[in-house]
Amino acid sequence: MKLRLGMIGGGEGAFIGAVHRMAARLDGLYELTAGAFSSNPDTSRATGVLLGLAPGRVYSSYTELLVQESQRPAAERVQVISIVTPNHLHFAPAKLALEHGFHVMLDKPMTFSLAEARELARVVDASGKRFCLTHTYTGYPMVKEARQLIRAGRLGRLRKLYVEYPQGWLSEFAEGEAGNKQAAWRTDPARSGPAGAMGDIGTHAFNLLEYVGGLPVEQLCADLNTVVPGRRLDDDGAVLLKLAGGASAVLLATQVAAGEENNVRIRAYGELGGLEWQQADANTLLLKPLHGPAEIWRTGGGYVGPFAQHNTRTPAGHPEGYLEAFANLYRNFALAILADLEGRTPAPEVLDYPGIVEGVRGMAFIENVIASGRSDKKWTEFTV
Repeated sequence: MKLRLGMIGGGEGAFIGAVHRMAARLDGLYELTAGAFSSNPDTSRATGVLLGLAPGRVYSSYTELLVQESQRPAAERVQVISIVTPNHLHFAPAKLALEHGFHVMLDKPMTFSLAEARELARVVDASGKRFCLTHTYTGYPMVKEARQLIRAGRLGRLRKLYVEYPQGWLSEFAEGEAGNKQAAWRTDPARSGPAGAMGDIGTHAFNLLEYVGGLPVEQLCADLNTVVPGRRLDDDGAVLLKLAGGASAVLLATQVAAGEENNVRIRAYGELGGLEWQQADANTLLLKPLHGPAEIWRTGGGYVGPFAQHNTRTPAGHPEGYLEAFANLYRNFALAILADLEGRTPAPEVLDYPGIVEGVRGMAFIENVIASGRSDKKWTEFTV
């Protein structure tokens, strides 16, 4: 059985829409059925033609899509809405989709503000529908293995974590270039929100930190910088964090590390040893016991646990990548919905995808980091 998928955003020239569509197609669990791909009706129609959709299922606005699809017979209407718009257009379509009875897959950060995130959490709870947030890096098999090893006590009590997300694509004033739509909206407070680098990639690093370590942040001390002249939002920053249980962490997010791409990296250290994962070598997890030789754990190995096995797609020794990690979120989300439809309880491995709680905490991270960066106090309490 395939779930009928509707998409909001992701029209011609969009950055992430095609990635979402590829991820949704990978397992054959979705059929793209309808879409409102752009605020420009002509662009939406043209995208629908390219994707082979029936003209009557391509809409001029997200409101038109959600209202008209909800009025179709249950056997025809879309079941899942994927929202791949800029940040300021996340909350309203997500809320309306849930209120009209659709499950929602939403790009991160979840909303434009923490207040919107809290309201969306209320709507999700009231709707009874499933909600997934695309924090892609949690979809990698060896990220899941790292989380499970820590939960199983292989590192002992955690003491220190480091997470970093270095990019270099905004090392120059790219938002001034004609046609660079990504730079234009991601550095615009009216569309991106109150944070730049910390909202765009810092939220990924924060989510990875809490997902792998399993310890919520309780306090933070942030230093935010706007390095490139004329830029309106932060493009660089570092955060010291205190976690539950006494551990501490350091988070780095920068978009002005010239020459860097997207090598997300996390290291965790406990009483009994440490571990390390980075996207540049996503198949590898380094395990470093305190008393013993370092171990190289690889995706697809027979020794990895059920969460990594469930999310491994290629034979051992073959590289797993970003699209597969992205697709793991779509697949797990679909399997959870299908289990609901069939009256089954989804397996724990299936339910291992980011949801509304992670979305609210991500928005709280943004607002607490901004408050800390402006404060003359050393520590800011992490409030949600």
